[in-house]
Amino acid sequence: MPDLFWMDAGTAYFAARLDGADLYADSSLPGWTRRHVVAHVAANARGLGRLAHWAATGEKTPMYASAQARNAEIEELATLPPEALVALFEQTAADFRAALLSLPEPRWEVLVRTAQGVVVPASEIVWMRCREMWIHGVDLGTGGGFADFPPDLLDALLADVAKLWERRGEELAPVLITTDTKATFRAGDAQGHEVHGTAAELAAWVTGRGPAPHAGAPAIGGWL
Repeated sequence: MPDLFWMDAGTAYFAARLDGADLYADSSLPGWTRRHVVAHVAANARGLGRLAHWAATGEKTPMYASAQARNAEIEELATLPPEALVALFEQTAADFRAALLSLPEPRWEVLVRTAQGVVVPASEIVWMRCREMWIHGVDLGTGGGFADFPPDLLDALLADVAKLWERRGEELAPVLITTDTKATFRAGDAQGHEVHGTAAELAAWVTGRGPAPHAGAPAIGGWL
């Protein structure tokens, strides 16, 4: 099975940013309070758990019935009292992890469909959760930032975004060049504008969580 280290570290990171936070305050995501972020993370654990069930049984169980159903679930869960919402985050995270641990080795290669409609092997579920936990830990707006992320995780995130641009066929996608790790990320053979910055700066920018690292950087589309 895939290594759960980064996912578990991300869960701990989110929990630490959540500890003692005023959940009624605004998050750093427009239109969402911190309660919405926690509700989304809990709903995400349930949704990814459905993909784990799909992989385990072969029964096609999408993450969400529809985008509308996903949004409605988040809005409903966000009305819970803070203590109940934190408990829900902890329980859904534990249930999801247990589902991963119970997945037999051969089933990790079963193809499942993400909420974005992309077909991936079940082994990708772990990375999807890892990405959610770390980035939404920042989104809580309680002092976290991309500079907190391990360097290898930042590189994996930048590679993931470049792969997304390639899949979308964005020929003018920028070439990302980190100034601290000296790594380069490009979408396939695209020869786009070069954008230089630390891995943390670039990761924040390409995920819509920070400004362009320098003047002259091209406009980029939405992330997920």
